[in-house]
Amino acid sequence: MLLSKIKENALKLINGLELIDFGFALPYTWVLVEGNEGKALGVAMTLPEEVQRYTNSVIKPSLEAFIKKADSLNVIERTLGLAAINAVSQYYIDLSEAKWVDVIELIPENAGKIAMIGNMPPLVRELRERGHKPYVFERNARLWDRETFSDALEYHLLPEMDAVIASGSCLVNGTIDMLIDRAKRARLFVLTGPTAQLLPEFLRGTKVTHLASMKVVDIEKALLGLKLGSFRGFEVGNQKYVVKAR
Repeated sequence: MLLSKIKENALKLINGLELIDFGFALPYTWVLVEGNEGKALGVAMTLPEEVQRYTNSVIKPSLEAFIKKADSLNVIERTLGLAAINAVSQYYIDLSEAKWVDVIELIPENAGKIAMIGNMPPLVRELRERGHKPYVFERNARLWDRETFSDALEYHLLPEMDAVIASGSCLVNGTIDMLIDRAKRARLFVLTGPTAQLLPEFLRGTKVTHLASMKVVDIEKALLGLKLGSFRGFEVGNQKYVVKAR
C-alpha cells in the first residue's frame, strides 16, 4: 500500500519538528508544525461523505501519533495522518526547480484521453475550452453532472487513458494504489490540489510523474481561512506550483 510506504518515510523526518496545532475540519483538515527553519502547514481534503461513527484512537496528539495512523481504516485518523505528512513534506520540500504554474500547463495539445479523478469544475472547464474531452470521474454524487462518470468505472476505463489528473483526495479515500495500477498506458500522471503537498521523493518509483499543489506562503492568512471553513480564505495565502515526482 503506497500510503503505508509514505508513512514510513515521513516518520524518518519528524525529529526536530513539533506539532503546534491541528484541526479536523471542513473543507480541509490541517496540521501546523515548527522546526528550526520555521513553521509549515499541511492540509488534507476532508471527505464528510466518508465519515461514519468513528472514534479516534489517538489519545495524546503528536506528529508521530498522527502519521502512524495515515493508513488507518478510520478516515478521520487517515485524514489527520495525511495532513501531518503534508506538513512535514512542506517543511522539507525543495521548490528551487518548481514551476509556479497551474496544472493545466502540463497538458499538451495532443494529450489524448484524459482522466480527471475527482470533479474539479474550473479545471474541467478549461480543458474543454482548450479542445480536450476529459473523462471526469467522481465518487460524491452531489458533484455529478450529466458528463460525470461514477468512480466505479475507473477500474474499467483507466487502462484506456493517456493522461491522469487525480485529486490528492485519492490518498485520503484509499484509491491511489488502484489508480496507479490501472493507468497502464498513461504517460502523464499528476496528483493535484492542496492534498498533494507530498515530498516528490515519497513517490519515486511509482507511476506518478508530477505533483501540482499549493505552497502556503502566508501561514497566518491561510490558517485563518481554514479555521473559518473557507476554500478561498485558505487559498489566498498560497501559491500554486508543479514539481516532477521522478
